[in-house]
Amino acid sequence: MIRAATEKDVAEIRAMIRELADYERAVEQARATGEQLREALFGEHPAASALIAEEDGTGRVVGYALWFPRFSTWTGTRGMHLEDLYVRPSARGGGYGRALLASLAAICEQRGYERFEWWVLARNEPAIGFYRSLGVEFLDEWRVCRLSGGPLAELAARAPAVLDRTPAPRDGGPRGPLPQR
Repeated sequence: MIRAATEKDVAEIRAMIRELADYERAVEQARATGEQLREALFGEHPAASALIAEEDGTGRVVGYALWFPRFSTWTGTRGMHLEDLYVRPSARGGGYGRALLASLAAICEQRGYERFEWWVLARNEPAIGFYRSLGVEFLDEWRVCRLSGGPLAELAARAPAVLDRTPAPRDGGPRGPLPQR
């Protein structure tokens, strides 16, 4: 069964995020707290949404998908970015990954999203094979870019004076007027 996540699922989602990070050999990078996830998924201004895969009969949580909307300037429409798709090893091969992706595709269709995109590690051959079986188009000519830590702070320090450099409010709302220097 696939269903929308609820606040009661936050601890289980966090546990699966850590399991996924361990599988991707990056568990030390999975620092999101339960409170951060609760705010991101169920706060006043949610940043993302999640689906839960449950085992039929037992109701045991066996996977999740976490996604958020994106926007394409080329199509002028929204799309979906799948941040995480994870099925616990004991449940793999049971159709849960396909059911989660099909449910997300249905959300895209219902909302008029023209694109459904995600990343996959180049070394994750089982996932790549699974995605190929679904007809996924791999965009080899595009590279993922990431700026974080010191380089992000260094670039931010070069921002023109018209930008507001105060931290964003906790609720993600507007910061107020831009300061003048």
